[in-house]
Amino acid sequence: MHVSDSKKYQPAKMETLDFPKNHQRLMPYLVMKDADRFIRFMQDVFGAKEKMNYKPDGKIIAHAELSIGESVIMFSGDTTQLEPCTIGGFIYVADADETYKKAIDSGAIGVMPIKESPFGRSGGFTDPFGNTWWVKAYRSTE
Repeated sequence: MHVSDSKKYQPAKMETLDFPKNHQRLMPYLVMKDADRFIRFMQDVFGAKEKMNYKPDGKIIAHAELSIGESVIMFSGDTTQLEPCTIGGFIYVADADETYKKAIDSGAIGVMPIKESPFGRSGGFTDPFGNTWWVKAYRSTE
């Protein structure tokens, strides 16, 4: 759409959708090697809670869900049909320095050390599964 076309634009009507109350409308879905270890990493670093862990063969996670606060991440283990698929995620945390240290101690690699930034302290790391996480301890300036 060009700026000159803005008068022609009509926003879409909001649709009513039915989906589980404990999910958001949009959630990341990851596929990774060693999904069981990913669960432990997320629990250790972010305090994630396991909501679901489905292993029909008793070995490989076919579908799992973790919650961090009110947010949900869905994922599965890799298979011959599903290759690893990573994300870059942003998450607000109570203490960015502590979260960063926990991540590094759990095998993550630093991308950007925690430093003061507008509205709080922030930095980033790549977890052992290839996902890059940006963490921020928010500080209101109001």
